[in-house]
Amino acid sequence: QVQLVESGGGLVQAGDSLMLSCAASGRTFSSYAMGWFRQAPGKEREFVSGISRSGGSTYYTDSVKGRFTISRDNAKNTVYLQMNSLKPEDTAVYYCTATLGYYARDPKGVGSWGQGAQVTVSS
Repeated sequence: QVQLVESGGGLVQAGDSLMLSCAASGRTFSSYAMGWFRQAPGKEREFVSGISRSGGSTYYTDSVKGRFTISRDNAKNTVYLQMNSLKPEDTAVYYCTATLGYYARDPKGVGSWGQGAQVTVSS
């Protein structure tokens, strides 16, 4: 299992930008597809974005398309989520995930989870 540590969460105003980072332990980072989920209070955990092992393929849920960008640096064992034009409905705990092979869109298929980073967007 890979260990994941998120950073970069915080409190911002609507329209602001924020970047989340997720550092992974181990020497096999490039074997894992990476993803970001989020969970708002009272709601189910939602898949937000995923990126393939090489970074050549990405996926975004409809609500964040055009605003969020996922990227990875395999040399630094780190995946990023750049969030622009943030909205109050983006408020949630954001979780970094790692899955061998292809990124999982279902929480049940995720291999490893980070501890979560709180993102709060005020109106």
